[in-house]
Amino acid sequence: MKIEDEIKSTIELSIAKKVTLNLKFTTNFLGDKFNDVLKPYEISSEQYNVLRILRGQKGKLINMQDIQERMVTKNSNTTRLIDKLLFKEMVERNICPNNRRKIEINITKKGLDILLELDPLIERYESELTKKLTAEELEKLNYLLEKIREN
Repeated sequence: MKIEDEIKSTIELSIAKKVTLNLKFTTNFLGDKFNDVLKPYEISSEQYNVLRILRGQKGKLINMQDIQERMVTKNSNTTRLIDKLLFKEMVERNICPNNRRKIEINITKKGLDILLELDPLIERYESELTKKLTAEELEKLNYLLEKIREN
């Protein structure tokens, strides 16, 4: 469906406006669908992102600043996200013995188990959303999105 129809626009839109609106609209669409996958696990997409970052550490501790730098959503409140994951017992917080102000985070077995359950669901979600595009179209779309961010 055309973006003009989605937003029920009654005026002519420039191609730049169409692309910008399409990106925003699609971002929200993808986010809503992704949240539907995560909802039964009672975690947000930002919490999921933190868990994935921690799993990628393969047991190595990581500090809050490094987590923040790797986040997909850069404006996330990492401290609040970690606090929520601590409450859910999906991560653990360690105070660095050499610098008591430095806090390091690690994923727990419970956090790893949640990710193991989610992995096939996320793969299915991604496959379902991209099934109408060929491999070539996906490569081109990825290239174009990266090109937009080069600014």
